[in-house]
Amino acid sequence: MTTSKQDTVPDETGVDRLAIDLCGMPLATPLVLLSGCVGFGEEYTRVDGFSNRDVGAICLKGTTLKARLGNPPHRIAETPMGMLNAIGLQNPGTDQVIDTILTQLDFEETRFIANVSGSTLEEYVEVTRRFEDSPIDGIEINISCPNVKEGGVTFGNDPDMSARVVEACRAVTSKPLITKLSPNQTDIAENARRCIDAGTDAFSVINTLMGMAIDIENRTPVIGNNQGGLSGPAIKPVALLKVHQVYQVARPHAVPIIGQGGITTPEDALEFLIAGASAVGIGTALFYDPLVCPKINHGILAYLERHDIRRVTDLTGTLSLNDASTHCTF
Repeated sequence: MTTSKQDTVPDETGVDRLAIDLCGMPLATPLVLLSGCVGFGEEYTRVDGFSNRDVGAICLKGTTLKARLGNPPHRIAETPMGMLNAIGLQNPGTDQVIDTILTQLDFEETRFIANVSGSTLEEYVEVTRRFEDSPIDGIEINISCPNVKEGGVTFGNDPDMSARVVEACRAVTSKPLITKLSPNQTDIAENARRCIDAGTDAFSVINTLMGMAIDIENRTPVIGNNQGGLSGPAIKPVALLKVHQVYQVARPHAVPIIGQGGITTPEDALEFLIAGASAVGIGTALFYDPLVCPKINHGILAYLERHDIRRVTDLTGTLSLNDASTHCTF
């Protein structure tokens, strides 16, 4: 299914019903292609029927200061309703991305967001500083990668370290700064609160959960890195809760959230919007349905029409909680 002209033109009042503003970045739709799932933004343009114009923004592959070869194989393993990955931030390095890859992207089609990764605070700062002097539209700080042996998840699980990274990166860029939060921590809301104080403009919620798969014949981990990040529909309930929790602290500061984790259908995307997300990230679903984005756009528009809602921004944070007399989960 492709997005029809009827889906993409403004309504009779001149309002583009799917358009949102994310930290000053105008997005044609609330869909964001997630880092690591679409390379550096050009891969899916080779798929017949796919267009970057179907999405609001694309997060580029995680980029470190110097080139990285990544982890040893196996790097990907399917799991029930999900996927484990431990790519290990393979990338050509910041200079190559800026000098060669960015020059090949069409910034008229969609917004492009750099994904900054590092092993030290200094590396995060230097990579961010270099992207500041590039045409990139925004910068996502990846402080929560679960499949590298240093940095990554260590920064993301410690609110003090998270805030230090955000504060340091904020000092060297005026571009929209998006902090990618880890679900593998005790109190994601407190971490979000600290990052807001440190100067983040938005959040990506959530990164992958830590997981493992075992080859029972050899009695060894399937993943060469032993553990990896779990994505896909299996993590959606966890991701929804984390978005809701972060929204409680982000809403008073008007800090938007890109909700992500197991979104494969329009209904999934709508759940995240209702829970508090302003935009929704599409990742693992692209591996088995490269044309899922226009389907999700069409489904969101159909929902807006069915419920007489003028535009998608009117959905964010409209969750009405049940009265609960107990905190017991059983």
